Amino acid sequence: MCGIGGVAGLTGPLGPGIVSDLQLVNQILSHRGPDGHAVWAAPHHKVGLAHRRLSIIDVGANNTGTQPMHSGTGLTVVFNGEIYNYVELKHELAGFWNFRTNSDTETILAAYARWGDDCVKHFRGMFAFALWDEGRQRLLCARDFFGIKPFYYTQGKQAVYFASECKALLPFLDEIATDPGALAEYVTFQYTLGDQTMFRGIKQLMPGHLLIVENGQTKVRRYWDVHHFADSDITPARMREGMRERVQDAIRLHLRSDVPVGSYLSGGVDSSLVAILASRTEGSGHKAFHGRFLEHPGYDESSYAREAANRANSELFVTDITAADFARNIAKVIYHLDYPVAGPGSFPQYMVSELAAKHVKVVLGGQGGDEMFGGYARYVIAYLEHCLNLALHGEYSEQSVPVPMQQLMPNLGVLREYVPLMRRTWGTGLFDPLEHQYYRLVDRSSDLREEIDWRGMGIGREDMFERFMSIFDNRANVPKGATFDAMTHFEFKCLLPALLQVEDRMSMAHGLESRVPLLDRPIAEFAAVIPEGVKFEGGEMKHALRSTFDADLPSAIVKRRDKMGFSTPLNEWFQGELKDLVHDIFACSAARQRPYFNSDAIRGGLSEVRGFSRKTWGLLSLELWHQQFHDRAAEWLSRSSTLRRLSASDAAEV
Repeated sequence: MCGIGGVAGLTGPLGPGIVSDLQLVNQILSHRGPDGHAVWAAPHHKVGLAHRRLSIIDVGANNTGTQPMHSGTGLTVVFNGEIYNYVELKHELAGFWNFRTNSDTETILAAYARWGDDCVKHFRGMFAFALWDEGRQRLLCARDFFGIKPFYYTQGKQAVYFASECKALLPFLDEIATDPGALAEYVTFQYTLGDQTMFRGIKQLMPGHLLIVENGQTKVRRYWDVHHFADSDITPARMREGMRERVQDAIRLHLRSDVPVGSYLSGGVDSSLVAILASRTEGSGHKAFHGRFLEHPGYDESSYAREAANRANSELFVTDITAADFARNIAKVIYHLDYPVAGPGSFPQYMVSELAAKHVKVVLGGQGGDEMFGGYARYVIAYLEHCLNLALHGEYSEQSVPVPMQQLMPNLGVLREYVPLMRRTWGTGLFDPLEHQYYRLVDRSSDLREEIDWRGMGIGREDMFERFMSIFDNRANVPKGATFDAMTHFEFKCLLPALLQVEDRMSMAHGLESRVPLLDRPIAEFAAVIPEGVKFEGGEMKHALRSTFDADLPSAIVKRRDKMGFSTPLNEWFQGELKDLVHDIFACSAARQRPYFNSDAIRGGLSEVRGFSRKTWGLLSLELWHQQFHDRAAEWLSRSSTLRRLSASDAAEV
C-alpha cells in the first residue's frame, strides 16, 4: 500500500522541471507512505514517476522493494496495493524471469514482460500501477477489478498527470472548479456514477480499466467486468461449498504480509466473518478494532463486536467516538476524501483507523458483502413491490419471480425500521416498473428541491434518472428479468467504488493498509452466476453468506436484522452539541455565495431536520469541501509554480 504519481508528455520532452512536479506530488501524498519516497525521470524527460512507500511486503534490511522499480530491460513501474498471488506468479514465471527481489511489485514487471497488457488478468489483488515501457515509448496504467485502489488523472495539451489522490493533481490544473455533472450525481446519489470527479478536469480511471499513453494520445479500455448470467447447476449445497472454498482461500491470501494484520470489527456479518476466519487461519494474537457511540446507546453495536471477537479469540480494541471528535476531525475527513462521498460512515471509519494504526500496519475489512450478496433492506422493499405489481397485472409466475412472495413473509420484519422510507417512496408512483421503484430508493435528492439550484447547474433531475438507467438497464451485464441481480449490480458498479474510496482514504490518512478479502475475483465471479432463487432464498439478505457460514458466526450476529452500517448520531449532535458549529459553517460569507446552492434555504432548514440527518450531512460535506479546496484554490495552484523556482534539493523540503 503506497501512493503513486507521475507525468507523461504528449507532445515531446517536458524538461527537468518534471522532477520538481514529482516531488510535489510525493509531498502531498506523504501520509500514504511514511516509510520511504523516491522519484524517477527518464533522461529524455518524456515521463516521470513518483512513489511513497508503506512497507508491507519485503521489508527486510535489503529493502529490495523500493520503487520506482526498474527491470534492467527498459521497464519501470510504480505500484500501489498488493498482488496477493505473487508467490504463485513467481513460481509460474520462474523460467521466464530472473527475480531479484522478494517484492510483489516485481511480479508486475515480470507478468507484463510475459503477457503484455493481459498481465492484469493474472493478478489477484488490489492495485493501481503505472508502467513505463522504454522500448515501446508507452505508459500503461491499470486499476484493479473493483476499484479498491484509486487512480486519478488530468490531461492537458502537453502532458498527462496522474496520482493516487485528486489533491495531488490540483497544482497542475489551470483552475480549481466544480464539475456540475458530477456534483448533480453526488447530490442525487451521494456518489458519482462514472469517471468524472467533482473537480472539473480530473477523471478517475474506472475499476477494471487500463489507461494507455502512446504516440501523443491517451486511450482508456476495459479489461474486466462482472456478468450476471445464472448457472442453473448451482444448487444451495453447491453454492455453500463454492462459497466456503473461495472465501477461505481469499482470507488465506489476504493474510500474506511481513507485518502484523488486524481486522475492523463492526458487529455485522461481513466484518465478523472476515475477523473470525482470519484469526482461525493466522492463529493467536489477532487484533480487532471497533468504534462505538457510548453516549448514544441506540447507535452502540459494541456488544455484537465483542461476541465476534470472543468467537475469533481476538483482542478487541474499542474507541469511544464523541461529538467533540467530530468537531476536531471532520475537516480532516473531507480533506482526505478529496471530495465528499458515500454518507457519514467515513467519519467513524477515520476514528477507528486512527485506533488501528496504533497497533498494526494492515487491517482486514468486510467491504463488498452487501453489494454482491444483497445486504441492503432496499433490495427487499423493491422486490416486494415488484412482486405485488406483477400479481396485480396477472404476470406473477415462477419464471418472473425466482423467490415466491410467500417466502418473503418470515423475513419482512427486517423492514420494520424502514416504514418511514416505504411511506415516502410508495407515496408516489406505487407499482411503477422496477427501475422507477429502485431509483426512488437510491435517490437522496427528493428533499433537496429548495436547497439546490438545478437550473444553475444546467442539469435536470430527469437527467439523473437517465444516467441511472444506463447502468441499471445494461443487458450486457444483467439479463432481462433478473430483478435481484439488477439491483445488486447497480450497487456493485456505483455504490461499492464510493465505499472503497472511503475505505482507502480513511485508512491511508493514518498510514494504514486496508484489505477487503470478500472482494476477490473468484468470489465475485461465482456470486454473479448463482441463481437468484438460491442466492436470495426466502428473501433473506446476504443469504449466501449467512447460510454458508452460520456455524462459524455467533448466532446473535447471524440472526440480527438491525445492522446499521456504521450509522452516526448526526441528528442528535446537529440538534444538540454541534448545533452552533453547523450553523456557523453555513453562515460564513463564502458559504452564502456558493454557486448552485440556496444558502437561505439551507440555513433555514437546519432546525427542521428530523430523524437521521443524511440531508444535512450531504450539504455540510459539500460546504467543507468548498472551504478546503475552492476557497484555497490560489494556494493549491501556486504550489507547482513555486516549486519550479526551487532547486531539486529545496523542493523536497516544501
